[in-house]
Amino acid sequence: MTILIPDNVKIILQRLKNAGFEAYCVGGAVRDSIMGLTPGDWDITTSALPEETKELFKDFRTVDTGLKHGTLTVIIEKTPYEVTTFRIDGEYGDNRHPENVTFTSKIGDDLARRDFTVNALAYNDEVGLVDLYGGQGDIYNSIIRTVGDADTRFKEDGLRIMRALRFSATLGFEIEENTKTAIHKNKDLLKNISAERITVELTKLLCGKNAFDILMEYPDVLSVFIPEIAPAVNFTQYGKKHAYDVWEHICHTVDTIPQDRILRLTMLLHDLGKVPTHKLNEKGDSTFKNHATIGGEMAKEILTRLKFDKKTINRVSFLVGCHDFEPPETKPELKKHLKTKTPEDIRTLLVIKKSDRCALSESYRDISKGTAQTLEWLEEIESNNECCTISQLAINGKDLEKNGLKGEEIGLTLNSLLDAVIENKVKNTKTDLLTYIL
Repeated sequence: MTILIPDNVKIILQRLKNAGFEAYCVGGAVRDSIMGLTPGDWDITTSALPEETKELFKDFRTVDTGLKHGTLTVIIEKTPYEVTTFRIDGEYGDNRHPENVTFTSKIGDDLARRDFTVNALAYNDEVGLVDLYGGQGDIYNSIIRTVGDADTRFKEDGLRIMRALRFSATLGFEIEENTKTAIHKNKDLLKNISAERITVELTKLLCGKNAFDILMEYPDVLSVFIPEIAPAVNFTQYGKKHAYDVWEHICHTVDTIPQDRILRLTMLLHDLGKVPTHKLNEKGDSTFKNHATIGGEMAKEILTRLKFDKKTINRVSFLVGCHDFEPPETKPELKKHLKTKTPEDIRTLLVIKKSDRCALSESYRDISKGTAQTLEWLEEIESNNECCTISQLAINGKDLEKNGLKGEEIGLTLNSLLDAVIENKVKNTKTDLLTYIL
């Protein structure tokens, strides 16, 4: 097998080799190359000690990424490459990081400490592929399997649980049975992992092509850091409108919406407000009054707890809070939505609504006609700059003040005038508006 190694990586490998050291590309870059994918990052592992690597690349910019653990970053043409000494990890006292590492001269020792077989691969042009744990076969068979005992691997580093789920979701690989059992057994180790690290893995998982299967099979794992998920699992929705329980409905909506982080986070959280708002009506059907609003508040709390950035928190909680938006039946009705939402908000909510409806019973799924009409009206409103907001009115607060209005009365009047313009009761000209209210 031959892997095409970028020139800058060849420079690093060759310089280490010329100095008498072993050096290999390792991990994800090798895995992705075997899969026919373009690697995002290239990592190198070597028998050279960190200080020896640093001396060899003193004519390049380097960063002491983690010299204690053997890692130096070499920057070539503005691209960083991590170069790590072959090592054996010591005890993992915090279920996340080894307390110490021992440097070694053997590539086999280094591969033995890695998480999954598909990542325990090394390559250089002289030796070829080094595969001591069947990683190449697992790639060809689409399997995620730990290197060695699964319990041991996860107890060493609890984040590996999320990495296993993420690799399965993004690569479309099946998790091997012993690994799967160990994930469920050791899920509470995620309580020891920082929210920031979980957030990175969760986001990648959600945007994976195989996210549906992972969400359906591992809600117990996700519930460790999003406990609001647990009550939604197997929570029955009564009535002919519903095809699934709440959690299965959520999983289907994630699956059918585009692989965008904001959209997928929105769908993951959009119906968690159903459980606390559930009631049965006189027909015995489920109702969820204000579940979107409650869900928006829950989403904000969850994302804040997971330490997402403020922009993501605000956007997702807004979309969850508004996800019950239905395509309006009239253009004035759409304009009233545009008093508090942007055209982009409306377009996004239509995408959300489509996925939400696709996870209902079949006779409730089609909203294509209403969506097409809404998009047509939006185009007209934007093209003609039709009035939908107070700022677009031909008069402002100062005009009303000059005509004797004060304080709260000004805001109420402007809102009333906007509704009148939207409903075509008055033209949006200063003269007409003043005549209408005075």
